[in-house]
Amino acid sequence: MQPIMRKIFLFVAICLASIGGLYAQSHTSLTYSIGFPTGDLGDFISQPSFRGITLDYHKLIQPNIGVGFSVGWNVFYEDLANDTYTIDNVSLNGKQYRYMNYWPMLAKGAYYLSPGEAINPFVGLGVGTIYSLRNTDMNLYTVEVDAWNFALQPEVGVLFNVDPSVAVTLVAKYYNGFAASGDLDTTQSYFTLNLGFTFIK
Repeated sequence: MQPIMRKIFLFVAICLASIGGLYAQSHTSLTYSIGFPTGDLGDFISQPSFRGITLDYHKLIQPNIGVGFSVGWNVFYEDLANDTYTIDNVSLNGKQYRYMNYWPMLAKGAYYLSPGEAINPFVGLGVGTIYSLRNTDMNLYTVEVDAWNFALQPEVGVLFNVDPSVAVTLVAKYYNGFAASGDLDTTQSYFTLNLGFTFIK
């Protein structure tokens, strides 16, 4: 996991350095993320994820335009009933546990519709990568596959400003990680509903 964390920190540092000299105000959001699987992920795990967190940062270059980055982590999990399953041409009998971890790392832009108002809707788009890690556990047998997926992430949200420096944040995001080469070579996609706080400086 250490190489992944180093790449995340490097990505964040580059984003901060590239936007450091822009318009003074910034938005830093920390949100709890609930995930809903779609596509190939939905075929592998049907249950929603209640384990997720997202950090978003926007530096405002205009009162209604922000640029920055987003990093996050979502964990999907499901256990299947005791049965016979075939994995890599090997049939095993037992209970199967499925895990899917996603770490999105995205450069982002956001457009705020009502800057300075008590309720400030916004739309945004992220471009970057998602590190996808899939584990299938059964008895003593484990299959692990991963991929780095090029990703697009549109979003819509709203800031409910409670005072000039803090807002309650509600955001709906869609992560679309395009098919990548390697063992996990399918498109990885999911929705999230994010709730948390934005700190305004």
